[in-house]
Amino acid sequence: MEVLMISVFEDSHSQSPLPEESRFYDSDFHKSEVILVQVNPGEAFTIRREDGQFQCITGPAQVPMMSPNGSVPPIYVPPGYVSQIIEENGVRRVLVLPQQPDFHPGGHSPLHHPPPPPHAHMPAFIPHPAMMPPPPHLYTSMAGGVGDLSSQYISQYHPAHIFSEQVSADSHPQHGRPTFVHRDDRTSKTHERLQKKLKERQGGGGGGGQVKDSPPSSPQKSCNSPPTADIHNGIGGKGLEAEHRHAVACPDKQISKGKNGESRELDKEAQALIAFLSTISKPVVSDVQARGAKVSWVAPARPENENGSVEEDSSSPQPLSYEVSVSAEGKDGKYQTMYCGEELSATLKGLRPATEHHVRVQAMSNCLVGSPSEPVSFTTLSCEPDPPNPPKKASGTKNALVLQWKASCDNGSKIQNYILQWDEGKGTGVFEKCYSGPQKQYRVTKLTPASRYSFRLAAENDLGVSEFSEVVDLFTSCSVPLPPFPPELETAGVTWLCVKWQRPSSSPKEDDISYILEMEEEGSGYGFQRSYDGDELSHTIRNLHRSTKYKFRVAAYNSEGKSNPSQVVEFITKPDRPGSPCRPVIRGRVLPNSFKMAWEPPKEDGGSEVTKYVVELSEGLSGSLWGLVYSGPALEHVCDGLKPGCSYQTRVYCMSEGGQSPMSETLQVQTPAVPPGPCQPPRLVGKPKSREVQLRWVPPQVDGGSPVSCYSVEVSGQQAEEGREVYQGPELDCSVGGLMPGKTYGFRVKAANKAGFGPLSERCEITTAPGAPEQCKAPSTTSKSPTCVVVSWEAPPCNGAPVTEFRLEWGAAEGTMQVCYSGSALSHEMRGLLPATNYFCRVQAANLAGVGPFSEAVLCQTPCSVPAAVSNIYVLKESELQKYDAAADEDEEDEEGAVSRPSPVYSPSTCLGIGWDSPCDHGSEITSYLIDLGEKQPVVVGRVNKHVIQHLQPDTSYRIRIQAQNSLGTGPFSHTFKLKTKPLPPQPPRLECTAFSHQTLRLKWGDGPTKAASSEALQYQLQMGDKNSRFIPLYKGPCHTHKVQRLNESTSYTFRIQAFNEAGEGPFSNVYTFTTPRSPPAPVKAPKVERLDDNSCEVTWEALPPMKGDPVIYTLQSMIGNSEFKQIYKGSASSFHAQNLQPSSDYRFRVCAIRQCQDATELSGPYSPTVALPPQRSDAAAAGSSAGSGLRTGAESARTRQSLTDEQCAFLLLMVFAVIAILIAFVIQYFVIK
Repeated sequence: MEVLMISVFEDSHSQSPLPEESRFYDSDFHKSEVILVQVNPGEAFTIRREDGQFQCITGPAQVPMMSPNGSVPPIYVPPGYVSQIIEENGVRRVLVLPQQPDFHPGGHSPLHHPPPPPHAHMPAFIPHPAMMPPPPHLYTSMAGGVGDLSSQYISQYHPAHIFSEQVSADSHPQHGRPTFVHRDDRTSKTHERLQKKLKERQGGGGGGGQVKDSPPSSPQKSCNSPPTADIHNGIGGKGLEAEHRHAVACPDKQISKGKNGESRELDKEAQALIAFLSTISKPVVSDVQARGAKVSWVAPARPENENGSVEEDSSSPQPLSYEVSVSAEGKDGKYQTMYCGEELSATLKGLRPATEHHVRVQAMSNCLVGSPSEPVSFTTLSCEPDPPNPPKKASGTKNALVLQWKASCDNGSKIQNYILQWDEGKGTGVFEKCYSGPQKQYRVTKLTPASRYSFRLAAENDLGVSEFSEVVDLFTSCSVPLPPFPPELETAGVTWLCVKWQRPSSSPKEDDISYILEMEEEGSGYGFQRSYDGDELSHTIRNLHRSTKYKFRVAAYNSEGKSNPSQVVEFITKPDRPGSPCRPVIRGRVLPNSFKMAWEPPKEDGGSEVTKYVVELSEGLSGSLWGLVYSGPALEHVCDGLKPGCSYQTRVYCMSEGGQSPMSETLQVQTPAVPPGPCQPPRLVGKPKSREVQLRWVPPQVDGGSPVSCYSVEVSGQQAEEGREVYQGPELDCSVGGLMPGKTYGFRVKAANKAGFGPLSERCEITTAPGAPEQCKAPSTTSKSPTCVVVSWEAPPCNGAPVTEFRLEWGAAEGTMQVCYSGSALSHEMRGLLPATNYFCRVQAANLAGVGPFSEAVLCQTPCSVPAAVSNIYVLKESELQKYDAAADEDEEDEEGAVSRPSPVYSPSTCLGIGWDSPCDHGSEITSYLIDLGEKQPVVVGRVNKHVIQHLQPDTSYRIRIQAQNSLGTGPFSHTFKLKTKPLPPQPPRLECTAFSHQTLRLKWGDGPTKAASSEALQYQLQMGDKNSRFIPLYKGPCHTHKVQRLNESTSYTFRIQAFNEAGEGPFSNVYTFTTPRSPPAPVKAPKVERLDDNSCEVTWEALPPMKGDPVIYTLQSMIGNSEFKQIYKGSASSFHAQNLQPSSDYRFRVCAIRQCQDATELSGPYSPTVALPPQRSDAAAAGSSAGSGLRTGAESARTRQSLTDEQCAFLLLMVFAVIAILIAFVIQYFVIK
């Protein structure tokens, strides 16, 4: 697909025209062509879309246009412009350039008469995408004149418009351009006001307003053109007048055409503003020079009203801008803008000297442009001529040169002379005059052959001399050159030969020599033909035949003549490269690492024999990298060194003298897969453990053409050749367990793919970490003595680390063994053991890696021995001493003594009762004990643990030690124990009864105080006999008195007493008998007194039961006033009727019980409380009542006081203290805390 870019370049007036319509026709529609229309900044390009609407695209932009016929379409350019095609990097660019000043196109623009397309229904140029050809546009210039067709094409600066209604084919909206003057605030307000009025007119529905769906306002419209003028392709039917071609344009106003082509009238306010701008007067030209002049003008004048005053138009824009344009081609010629600004004067520069110019000025405001002023003509002054062109060499000889030149512009004054200067062939840059005159040629003579001369030219008129032209170098000729050397072959090709030759050595460097190269093809029969004629020293002859011999010769010539040709040489063109070989094929079976391929020679050898074939191989199907695998003349080759399971591509090309042939077709080969290659030896991960190692490996470098799917790890011992598999799986690491500590193992790994397992890797030897030693064998024991055993053992396997320590545990039971030895020896002697004792022992080994397991426990029994020493000797208590059976001591007596004696009584003063714990017999039963008393003869006793040593001195210390004896001998003595006999015990004191009652007896003994200190050594034991004549202890202590209670009345009791101290208990005293007396009766309760009349009363009391068969009688006593009590009754009755009482006397009564014993004695009990007789009722009721109440109250309170016990009083006091404590706590809580 070709890309065409249409670039429009701005000319000096920044008014670059665009083609009004571009149509391309071709009968070939098989391919399409995209044309990029480049719209430069400030330009506009209008197209019609498929839906019929128009779209205006402003630059900078590139509009893609598609040509369906694929041919380069013709580009129609406006008058005054030419198109030029430039190709850069495969992209053709059509440049629309302004024509030269001397180019004057004639006729009408092609836009007016486009060539008819071959098919009216098929567009020849399609917008891309979805665009139609742009319709013709009217481009109105602001500086054109009558008859100036090129002024139609000006640049567009308005935004794109999309019309909502279809525009008819014969109506074309006019477009202009806004001015370049920026709007100020006042201009913007005027513009907004004009838009507002236009909208009001449209909303009012007036006949002159636009309809709702009419297209938006065109950027330009003519205000002076007749409303009924027919416009065709932007040109009026009656010709273009000046005011029509310079119609003003405004984007807020538009002349919309209906179906009949009539224009709508302008807004009155806009027409008034345009009319105001058109009133500008013609400019005034002053200070005219040869190439410049000064132009000034006056601003437009306000129109006068009927009163003759100037109208004030507040809506007129301020300030105004002006555009000055100049034409050098006549009044109606092409005007060129020379100035644009707000000043009222301008200086024109760059004018032609001695030329009539026409100048006009045009006023502009906002977006409206007024009509140009009337042109003013002026003629610039004459001046010196323009610099002429350099002179040219017309002819020349060895000694002369003929120079010619053309006249330059005289600028209003005829050229009088031409001044020719030269450097005289010195080359120093200093010029001297060689000719001055009116002629236009000159012959320079007396020159040196084959030399260089520099010339320059100037023109002179009456006003001065022009500047000199550029310097030109010319050479004189020489003689006919000699024949050159034969041509040489520089390079040769298949269809061309490049030959070179040398300049004749005799010819000077300044001589202008040309060369003629002639060539003859062998066997053609045409002879030598001219192939080159020029001044170059080499030439390339093309379009030759391959491998063909050609003859060449060269001749030199100059202005003097032609030399003879050189010698003939022959050159041969190179042969052409051969054709590609046939597609290679496979011969035989494809192996994993090689295959055999063959090919056929090429059908076309290119004119020379094929010298070798080259085979290239590429791995993979991409074909991105090819490698050379064979180069030689053979027609087959074995490609080896391939990878199994890979795809390969191979191709062949051949080489000959003509070069390299094209590549043959590609052959694709797939090698079969093989088992993977060997892996690298596995490596250890981390530190080895004693029974486990962690291995890791990498995939094999060669996978055999198939992905590795499984790995197998084998382990073998240090000497074993066959290994066992310990892992199989897809992972790249594994953990191998079940190893022995401190052993060296060899590990190998192999990989597998779909073709099977590959070879094993090299052996990787790994030594496991040292482990704890193995279990020791059961130790052996050897008894050296009953208390010494030698334990020995063997060292177990060390598991990689030497055994540094053995630990021996020893104990009497398996669960209570303790470490008794730790060291590196293989035996240990156990001392201080117990004879005839079972011991358990076990041993374990330890190294740097840890401690091994214990061996099995071994039972060891020490031999029997003499008994051990007695460990504990203690003194028997007196109670144990009394119970001790002295039968063992009586065995020594003669059994014939017939009569048995009672058990002896041991005194602690003369005897020592000792006991001891039986020592260990050490496997042999103890038969006897030996008691050593120091100075006395040792005492031997039997198998007993107690013994009473008799016949000792009182209060004497003895050192005693004991040793046991068995069948094996006598054991060691025990520790010495120091024992002392007690002193003799004290005698019993005399016992007396110091006080007695019917229930108690107070006894006293000794001469000491009643209560002795507890710290005294002498103490007493008092015993009382019971009914069975057994004595029961009553008291034991240091006191000398004791009260015996809870006795029965009139009963005899027996007592005995014993004194004891540290020496022991003394003998009991004789038995003492003491009898308790009879008990008196119990107290009688207070009697009850009841007055019967004024002189009698009745006293009653409670009767008591008989006391152990003795009857009880009662004695009643009375007291009058404060006198003594007198007995008034004695008898067994429980009441008494008292008579003959004195009235108004105070009587009190009390009663007591009397026991009448059987031995005619009487025992009186205590009296009861006294009771007062109540007063008489009739005499003093009040007093009696009061006295009676007081009496009762007294009696009750006496009764209450009598009834309160100690416990009740204590409880009452406790309650009182509790209430007081609660009150105090309440007061503290309320007053202190809160």
